[in-house]
Amino acid sequence: MKKILFLIHDLGQGGAEKVLVNLVNNMDFSKFDITVMTLFDSGENRQFLSKQVHYKRWCPNMVPGNSHLMKLLNPRALHSLIIKEHYDVEVAYLEGPCARVVSGCTDPDTRLVSWIHIEQHTAEAAAASFRSVAEAQECYNRFHQIVCVSQTVADDFQRALNITAPCQVLYNTNESAKILQLGQESVELPFPENSIKLVGVGKLLKNKGFDRILRITKRLVEEGYPVCTCILGEGPERSALQQYIEENSLTGRVLLPGYQLNPYKYVSKCDLFVCASHAEGFSTAATEALILGVPVCTVEVSGMKEMLGERDEYGIVTENSEEALYQGIKRLLDDPALLAHYREKAAEQGKLFSTEQTVRAVENQLLKLGEEASK
Repeated sequence: MKKILFLIHDLGQGGAEKVLVNLVNNMDFSKFDITVMTLFDSGENRQFLSKQVHYKRWCPNMVPGNSHLMKLLNPRALHSLIIKEHYDVEVAYLEGPCARVVSGCTDPDTRLVSWIHIEQHTAEAAAASFRSVAEAQECYNRFHQIVCVSQTVADDFQRALNITAPCQVLYNTNESAKILQLGQESVELPFPENSIKLVGVGKLLKNKGFDRILRITKRLVEEGYPVCTCILGEGPERSALQQYIEENSLTGRVLLPGYQLNPYKYVSKCDLFVCASHAEGFSTAATEALILGVPVCTVEVSGMKEMLGERDEYGIVTENSEEALYQGIKRLLDDPALLAHYREKAAEQGKLFSTEQTVRAVENQLLKLGEEASK
């Protein structure tokens, strides 16, 4: 049995945290002894960890400015301070501080993996949690395997830091059967009858572009389209979004239900999933929409063309601008047959992200690394 550690900052409501829980809960416990360790003991997703997964934490509470404080110690000292046991494979499941900690492992019998979820774009951005770009390059090159959640992320990461460590793409794990089951739960959306319902999902951050969705909604409503919008999530932008809704007479047209343990019952009742993010890794929310058979219209961010096709075979990908996204949504609203077509294609493509397929790919890679460690 291979002993595996997954290190992550916390288990909050983000996409990486969610897909990590999905992954470890569905792994083969007869082959893997799995520990999930957080730097800080917080987050909604901790409650969903299987009892067969060991849970550890370093600090009981979030420490303000923690990434800067951690730079006071070198990676080897951090590893000695945080990770006390031997593991066959140590996985830094997020970029930055987690990668810096795991890179400090000096055990020659341990294989090191760094999971990259988002595009970095520049060396400086990729090295933000390190003392310098040179330290980031040194740390990442100590890993035996770099895993990226999409080919776009992989290409970007290698460009940004010129990393020579082996790199491969493994898609995120979604609990597809559970998503379909939860999507059948009933929920009443307080919108006018026969409205066309748009939905967005994610933490309410500026980077997610929900303000763009609100402005598009206003524009469509003013043009006479029976559009309503539901945005699921919580975060620091809530007050600004709520203020925009009230100031632009969108109350009754836009719903902000907050963070939901079961967002799928909302998404499944909507007609179109919209992603307006300025940047993504490989959108968990978009893959979940596909699993539920909900059409997707998105700006181009990392992974979307891998997910939806280079020529919009399974959904619509526009250039990353508010105007382009507006035009893409309007095209679907003007052509009900096209929207119905993409509903069928969404359900078809959603099968690509089955739980079994994505988990087995990760397991095979970890077993391979574990065998290398035991030689």
